[in-house]
Amino acid sequence: MSRQTFVNMPVRDLRKSIEFFSALGFEFNPDFTDENATCMVISDEAFVMLLVEEFFRSFSKREIADTAATSEVIMAISAGSRSEVDEFVDTALAAGGRAAGEVMDEGFMYSRSFRDLDGHQWEVVHMDMSGSGQ
Repeated sequence: MSRQTFVNMPVRDLRKSIEFFSALGFEFNPDFTDENATCMVISDEAFVMLLVEEFFRSFSKREIADTAATSEVIMAISAGSRSEVDEFVDTALAAGGRAAGEVMDEGFMYSRSFRDLDGHQWEVVHMDMSGSGQ
């Protein structure tokens, strides 16, 4: 059975977050968008719900992670090539994101990371399994 994945992520400014992720080529489902939230489409099976912090708090009694001091999760998305990894992360940095960590080059696997406007870490990965020995 195939399952869809929905990640819920708090954001401080929904409009700015939509602008940032739009610059990276993501689209949003208008059926699940209002002043409190939007549904960012990663693929046919994966979505990120960007929720204004106050609205996010209505789903959990726990404190929202301070992304300046802690890591709550690392979102990893695939890319079709090394150059696509570089282009994606360079676009994120130009749109206001911040670099996160060093380039990782394991030969068959290449990745770079960035932090979005709210400090959530994203890793963009290209894997060429033909060179992995698997």
